[in-house]
Amino acid sequence: MKIKMMMGQLMIGLTATALLAVIARAELKTDIEFARAGGTNLTLDAFVPEGSGPFPTCILVHGGGWTKGDKTSFIKPLFEPLSKSGFTWFTINYRLAPQHRYPACVEDVETAIRWVKAHAAEYKADPQRIALIGESAGGHLVSLAGVQAKADTRVAAVVPFYAPHDMELQAKQSKTFPAWVEALFGLKELNDTASRILRDASPINHVRKGLPPYLLIHGTKDALVAFEQSLKFQEKMKAAGNVCDLIVIEGGAHGMGGWEKVDPSYKEKLVTWLRAALGAKH
Repeated sequence: MKIKMMMGQLMIGLTATALLAVIARAELKTDIEFARAGGTNLTLDAFVPEGSGPFPTCILVHGGGWTKGDKTSFIKPLFEPLSKSGFTWFTINYRLAPQHRYPACVEDVETAIRWVKAHAAEYKADPQRIALIGESAGGHLVSLAGVQAKADTRVAAVVPFYAPHDMELQAKQSKTFPAWVEALFGLKELNDTASRILRDASPINHVRKGLPPYLLIHGTKDALVAFEQSLKFQEKMKAAGNVCDLIVIEGGAHGMGGWEKVDPSYKEKLVTWLRAALGAKH
């Protein structure tokens, strides 16, 4: 009888252990709806680490010239290093131009921030330790969301990869009229009205004191978004008394996908910076 009881208790213990192992296991959840806007169903994917949490958290925003891409494109090289380093992360879709004009895209990023904060407990996320990370057009969106954040959209850190912080400069440096200007803003020419709209959509023109720390990551051989964009933004951020660090990818072109042969250490440097900025344990 005692043996049977002991065996029964052992089985219960093993079952409980197995159950806890299942609960604790890391998980990728896909196609979660976080909003409906402009007739569009907006979804995200969420990676939840093994363990009890709450974990430092990243919201990833893809690039694609504001007109293409989705939550699994362009920004994808960051999935593995963030997963291995114990971050909860979300990668989001947002409304694309020209079907949806500015500011729809940045509004969707802000909506995603609110959603993550509201649902943090479900994904072992820490609402006080959220970093926005975006690349190219997504870099512009996270940078803009960071500088114009209110209490409900404020985050702990912002990481724009090769982002056009000055949209007017980005447009004027093009040899021909930029297709993205018409797609995103519905503009047909670069006149005074266009300049005013582009300046208002530029993160560099909204820099103020008291912003969260920024980490800029940019290649010196970027032919699509000039390296000087990050240098000028960093200068203005520091002048306002903000923390703004810069990781320079020597010889790096536009797009982190090509950096593996140039300087793959950017991933480790990003994680190290995030851990310091978000107070994450090693």
